Amino acid sequence: MDTTTLKLLAKEYPTITEAAAEIVNLNAILALPKGTEYFFSDLHGEYEAFSQLLKTASGNIRDRIGQIFDSSVTEEERDFLAELICDPKRILKQVTKREDYREWFHVYVYRLIEVIKAISEKYTRSKVRKKAPAEYVYIIDELLHVEYENKTLYYNSIIDSIYQTGMAEEFITGVCLMIRQLAVDSLHIIGDIYDKGPHADRLVDELMTMDELDIQWGNHDILWMGAACCNPVCVAQAICNSIRYNSFDFLEEGYGINLRALSIFAEKTYGDDPCTQFLPKTYDKNKYDPVDSNLAAKMFKSMMIILLKEEGQLYRKHPEYQLNDRIVLERIDYAAGTIKLDGKVYELKDKNFPTVDPADPLRLTAEEKELMDIIISSFRHSERLQKHIKFLYTKGSMYRVVNGNLLFHGCIPLNEDGSLRMFVNGPLIYGGKEYLDLINEAIKNAVVSSKHPENDNMFRDFMWYLWCGPQSPLFGKSKMSTFEQYFIADKASHVEVRNPYYDWVDDPETCDMILERFGLSGENCHIINGHVPVKAGENPIKAGGKLFIIDGGISKAYHSSTGIGGYTLIFSSRNLLLAEHKPFVNSETFLTPKVTVVKHMEKRIIVNDIDRGEELRNDILLLERLIEAYRSGRIKEKY
Repeated sequence: MDTTTLKLLAKEYPTITEAAAEIVNLNAILALPKGTEYFFSDLHGEYEAFSQLLKTASGNIRDRIGQIFDSSVTEEERDFLAELICDPKRILKQVTKREDYREWFHVYVYRLIEVIKAISEKYTRSKVRKKAPAEYVYIIDELLHVEYENKTLYYNSIIDSIYQTGMAEEFITGVCLMIRQLAVDSLHIIGDIYDKGPHADRLVDELMTMDELDIQWGNHDILWMGAACCNPVCVAQAICNSIRYNSFDFLEEGYGINLRALSIFAEKTYGDDPCTQFLPKTYDKNKYDPVDSNLAAKMFKSMMIILLKEEGQLYRKHPEYQLNDRIVLERIDYAAGTIKLDGKVYELKDKNFPTVDPADPLRLTAEEKELMDIIISSFRHSERLQKHIKFLYTKGSMYRVVNGNLLFHGCIPLNEDGSLRMFVNGPLIYGGKEYLDLINEAIKNAVVSSKHPENDNMFRDFMWYLWCGPQSPLFGKSKMSTFEQYFIADKASHVEVRNPYYDWVDDPETCDMILERFGLSGENCHIINGHVPVKAGENPIKAGGKLFIIDGGISKAYHSSTGIGGYTLIFSSRNLLLAEHKPFVNSETFLTPKVTVVKHMEKRIIVNDIDRGEELRNDILLLERLIEAYRSGRIKEKY
């Protein structure tokens, strides 16, 4: 063992006694049940819906209340206790007006403490204390562990003191937060935090409060990461997506992206054009920055044309993308009002292109260049956006392997026969894990390049390919047919052919092959991904339980097609569960999810059985060697 490493460890444990005490502590943790992991996918800016799922632990808190109190408390009271834990401020406004508020306070403090006892059984006392509100740590610890002979008198004395000092509401609120934090030990977000919903910014703020969190990037996340890196195509697409879903508050109030210049340009350019095709989808109203839908349509079309120009220039610049057929502005016959795609001529629904020069269709006008400079500058100088994107880079990756599960957003590119699609990069060939590792490195390089946006950088350009490229594992389709959907009536042109991966997700052998490429094997290993919304009635459990697609459509934009409100996969020490949620109504309506036990563990999983266990065993080994070094005299103890 390297003496330098042991000397560094000795600074934290300067005596044999302290090192030995930590070994005892770590061995105790190894024997505890594993914490509950939650897997969410495709949140799409739906802050309120996600916040409620998180507060309810996807219905798990209500289930635990049922187990704790069983028949001793009515079902109505159990529901009420669950609502109190999830939304204490709203409930307390109601109960503080009751004449028996003092008695109510006594009863519900007792019930909340019982919930903490049950939920915290997996944790050390020190971890439970860390989750408690700082000002009430001692009080909560006493209530949890009091063993005095006259327990009831002591208990009531503490609760009375809290009430008499006027701290009842603050205490209840703090205890409820503590329960919510204990209920979710770790959180895995499997992509697409951004777009469609009204407040991805608030959603990221919420995620930034989580201690144990990892993110697997989705194509919508990559789009915004590319935009924050000042990739002009990503910027244009991000603006289009936000206008399309009427997310003006998100842009202007959330990130300070000023669209005044765009609104002036749009009104001037398309004043007489109704731009009917481009009317935004209105699922949420803007509170701070309402924009007339007709003006929004003109703004949308303005950015769409700029996007098509910037996209075409990028494909010219990168022939290796093999996307020249997607330079659509060069395929339009402007005199006839038609376009030729895939050998077929289509009539355009919209034939008004006042800013396009048929002789040089990809050239931006002087006004468009000026407009893009203004918007890109807003992205570059938005402190909140840059802070959020930095968080995504820090916590995110293309995939993660954790506790026997392989997490990624979209797909692992496959050939038609189900074999791995291989990609050549110089002298090397990549597929599966190696391909995702290569992409992961390219994304990190794009961050470095963002510090010098004036430079021509292939990595920053590549962020766009990851958004919509046919071999992007985050996109997983043959093309992004946005142009066809807005300009061509024939729906046959709108078809986006999915990667063969999605034809093989029900095949156990294919899933085993993918898992093995990532170092996983055995019946307790699974693939968990999202990206493709699963409709009501369709089974999100594939390949006999080997693979889970958990994009159930938390976004309002999907509710009409999926009929549900998203999935949560829950991995506790006893069970693997799938929660199917109903579409979110409002923050005051708590809807009970349909929870299915996918797999019941033959024996309870403890920390020693999971990845964290291996880390702790390595720590113990180091501490044991430090003690040997102390005893041999190689390192001196410090008293």
